Amino acid sequence: MSNLSQLDYMQQIGLHQKIRELTPGFTVSLVAAAAASFLSEHYGAPVMLFALLLGMGLNFLAVEGKCKAGIEFTAKTVMRVGIALLGMRITLGQITALGWQPVALVIILIIVTISVSIFVAKWIGFQKLFGMLTGGATAICGASAALAISVALPNHPNKEKATLFTVIGVSALSTLAMIVYPMIAHWLALSPKEAGIFLGATIHDVAQVVGAGYSMSAETGNTATVVKLMRVAMLLPVIVCAATITRMQGVSSDGKRPPLLPWFAVGFLILACVNSSGWVPVMVQGGINELSRWCLIISISALGMKTQLKELATVGIKPILLMIGESVFLVLLVLTIMHWLF
Repeated sequence: MSNLSQLDYMQQIGLHQKIRELTPGFTVSLVAAAAASFLSEHYGAPVMLFALLLGMGLNFLAVEGKCKAGIEFTAKTVMRVGIALLGMRITLGQITALGWQPVALVIILIIVTISVSIFVAKWIGFQKLFGMLTGGATAICGASAALAISVALPNHPNKEKATLFTVIGVSALSTLAMIVYPMIAHWLALSPKEAGIFLGATIHDVAQVVGAGYSMSAETGNTATVVKLMRVAMLLPVIVCAATITRMQGVSSDGKRPPLLPWFAVGFLILACVNSSGWVPVMVQGGINELSRWCLIISISALGMKTQLKELATVGIKPILLMIGESVFLVLLVLTIMHWLF
């Protein structure tokens, strides 16, 4: 056997061993994600929230044993794949169709909300990065943004607990917003287009935006969805900012300097550009979006397995008030900007 053949043979053995090592943890994360999806469909609560809670109930699997390596892999690598695939939800045509005002609205609300969140987090005694995490989740796209920003931020002993808390908080607030915000739109007598802009700019998660928008009218739902996708598109520059902060803090735990633009952010950008070309069949686009959704659900169930519920109970009232305050601030900010731009 030649040296090249021996090398290929050894690599194949190593790959098979790696797959066997990761399979148990990935499988249990997949089962938890499937259960979460079933519960979400039947009870109407956010699937991310169910995935987190089910994962926390299985946290003993991540401590030791055969599942540990697979859970670690799922919580990190599978999450990054899901984030990259989010790019398939966006096209430049969707963004330009509504004109410059919604684009300006989204850019302003992202910058202002995250900036204020960082300032308030520091003021009440937390790290600025926690404010960036919660502010980004509130301003961009809820749980997906929290996961993406967390991946790009520097490692910290409380990073996973902060991420889980943010996902739980933003999921709960998004569900509440889906019910309350259409009432606010009715009360303010907003037109269908204005209501769509308001809902798309303020509700955290995509699913809740769709539910709230189409509960009012088809025009409101279409407008809300496009505005929401504009917010999702802003995930890329925010990830770059988070990666820049991480890079400025030096090398990572493995001794390597983090890249300025993480590979999952590059994937996000490439898929957004490909999707904007109009060459992607609807069936393929839908399949990739569904794959992205499942990657995020599976990875967040694994993330839940890595954290005990009692650890989240120690966060206190301040982070809860911070996230509620961010949501209220976002509503007031959007209404104020809409008053001046529309």
